[in-house]
Amino acid sequence: MLLTAQDITKTHGVQRLFHGLSLAIEEGDRIGLIGPNGSGKSTLLRLLAGESTPDGGTVTASKGLRAVYIPQHDRFPEGLSAREVLIESAFTSVGEVGVTHDHFEAEILADMILPRVAFDSTLAGTPATALSGGWRKRLAIARALSEAGGEPDLLLLDEPTNHLDLDGIRWLEQFVRQPPGAGSRFAVMFVTHDRAFLENTATRVVELSPAYPHSALAVDGNYTEFLRRKAEFLAAQTKAEQAVAGEVRKDLAWLSRGPQGRQTKAKGRIAASGARMDALDELKARNVAASGAGARVDFDSTGRQTHKLLTAKGVSKSLGGRLLFADVSLSLGVGSRLGLVGSNGSGKTTLIRVLTGELSPDAGTIERCDPPPRVVVFSQHREDFAQTTLLKEALCPVSDQVRFRGRAMHITAWSRRFLFRDEQLEQPVSSLSGGELARIHIARIMLEPADVLVLDEPTNDLDIPTLEMLEESLEDFPGALVLVTHDRAMLEHLASDLLALDGRGGARMHASLPQALAALNAQQEAPPPERKKAASPAASPPPKAQNRKRLGYLEQREYDTMEQRIEEAEARIACA
Repeated sequence: MLLTAQDITKTHGVQRLFHGLSLAIEEGDRIGLIGPNGSGKSTLLRLLAGESTPDGGTVTASKGLRAVYIPQHDRFPEGLSAREVLIESAFTSVGEVGVTHDHFEAEILADMILPRVAFDSTLAGTPATALSGGWRKRLAIARALSEAGGEPDLLLLDEPTNHLDLDGIRWLEQFVRQPPGAGSRFAVMFVTHDRAFLENTATRVVELSPAYPHSALAVDGNYTEFLRRKAEFLAAQTKAEQAVAGEVRKDLAWLSRGPQGRQTKAKGRIAASGARMDALDELKARNVAASGAGARVDFDSTGRQTHKLLTAKGVSKSLGGRLLFADVSLSLGVGSRLGLVGSNGSGKTTLIRVLTGELSPDAGTIERCDPPPRVVVFSQHREDFAQTTLLKEALCPVSDQVRFRGRAMHITAWSRRFLFRDEQLEQPVSSLSGGELARIHIARIMLEPADVLVLDEPTNDLDIPTLEMLEESLEDFPGALVLVTHDRAMLEHLASDLLALDGRGGARMHASLPQALAALNAQQEAPPPERKKAASPAASPPPKAQNRKRLGYLEQREYDTMEQRIEEAEARIACA
């Protein structure tokens, strides 16, 4: 046993996060920690890491445990390269996890760890603060390995998939399942809202929620198994409430008798009746919490039924001398569901800006119906509110009422749709979590009826209940949808067509996500193709799906470094 938490309790302000929570972590465990925003997931990780203390209960680690906590937001010292970050972390970790290094040993350790996270010599010398989000996350994991002398016993990861592209997520899955170069199987506990990541990596799923006794439900298995067992548990809990309610009705009838009718009552029966009433109150509270869904997302449309709202013909675009995509042709009409996939920097956001008219294409045309369609965009570069802005002002900056679907709604009722408490309306946005900030932006674009709804990374920071509500709303949206997301479950559920961008000019339509990802793999491994003025790749028939075997370690290593080697080659060409 690596670590145990026994009967722990924690409150935040006046809110109780969890009470009487117990869990154990053993070697090789891969535990997915889920729950609604604000349920205490990050707090629990910090408690297990020893960075915070519980209000009650105990956290006990095995002797010499090398546990490392990796927070959601990666911060690195200014001016240090990626390699220097590892050297510093190894050299200064004396006494923290029981590992001691002199500076020479720290350098050797850094050079051993960097290849394990696919850093080549160029990336190793890059300033840590200049790395992209995906490479920053790999460096954060490498730093954790360095702090633990290269071989941790337990990694605690807070939202490791947030802001990663699909390549980064697949690398992380591989690392968690089979960490390259590790001498032993360390345990991992990770907070995530990525359902596909849970499905592919978790050996146990733990959900924090007031819907369960002792604040949590733990199920051995993947996410599919968790959902099955959760449904069974909640159904049994509902039946238990009904059964106890029946007993309480009998108790009340018995207690309501006059003194003459209650002469034979024993004190024990009265006490048992009171206990059943308390149990009923607790069951009701749990079942109410279990019935609570995510934010009530409901996008509005103009009701327009135009067959072709927007059409792109042979569109190409370069930025900074780099060709992002070429010969893209597509049509958006009522009911269209287009997903854009590709690694970070492949041109997805640029294509959105071209389609919406924010940028002009280098070649090709964008045709819009007459009158032009109303396009509403949810940008991944969300508007930053001043830290002193009150929640009520962020939700509705002009008055205390919003107008939704033709009727007025008070700001209090509107905020409740997005799971905000009434007292939060007078609080500044600086006090809100990432998920709460994301809900503000969703609330604002819901007020704008759209013909074409463009969502660029809408899932970042959203919890699973809100993600599911978002999916349902998008599925019912009658207009055209363009979706960019790294949430594979959402893409597979919603997108009827997927346009895969390889970032080197290639752009091709596919009918399924596995097909698109397989094509991107093949394009990344192949040399850049000669561009032809022939028919658009977007109009070409999709390739046949293939049964692909899992890559071996060396093949996976080659794949993981492909993006960097391409960037290095482009840099050499630019300097030539």
